[in-house]
Amino acid sequence: MYRYLSRHTHNPEAANDLFQEVWSKVIASRDRYERRAKFQTFLYRIAHNCFVDYCRRSTVRAEISDDGQEGWQGALAAPDNDQPDVHAERAQATDHYKAALAQLPSEQRDVFLLYEESGLTLEEIAVITAVGPETAKSRLRYAVSKLRQVLGTAMGAPSPASRAPANGGTVFDSNTGPAVAIIKVIRGRRS
Repeated sequence: MYRYLSRHTHNPEAANDLFQEVWSKVIASRDRYERRAKFQTFLYRIAHNCFVDYCRRSTVRAEISDDGQEGWQGALAAPDNDQPDVHAERAQATDHYKAALAQLPSEQRDVFLLYEESGLTLEEIAVITAVGPETAKSRLRYAVSKLRQVLGTAMGAPSPASRAPANGGTVFDSNTGPAVAIIKVIRGRRS
């Protein structure tokens, strides 16, 4: 959940504050929790609402700013190999990923991050974002399509036709880091 908030705010301090706020609200509303849905859905719904409130309070747009770049470094997987060429390639791929993610409309970025980073299903995301399941699926499909297009152009690859992940598949494999994940998106493969 912290990574979800961090990706949206681009500010570690704001993400920490929101993280604390989310847990405070979870504790305060524990009596109202109904076991009809998974706790994770309940938790991310509160996190989503706290982020929306944060944006309204501070009139912050969910975009990467020059001073927010540093906060993203810790949120992405570190390279397994410290050789200079591998490190440089991964740093470049990470920069492309962050720039592509920043270009997504906030609704698409929200669904994409909930799906990829939180492992939620489209039905759970629909509940969290207060939209229908088909709308959540459509937003994910458009997000993946735009990421493929932007990343393909940035890395010199052709842009394949987009497909939303099905049956709980993922677009990015968090075990391999952003460089491999970006290449998979460009090539249209799922892990």
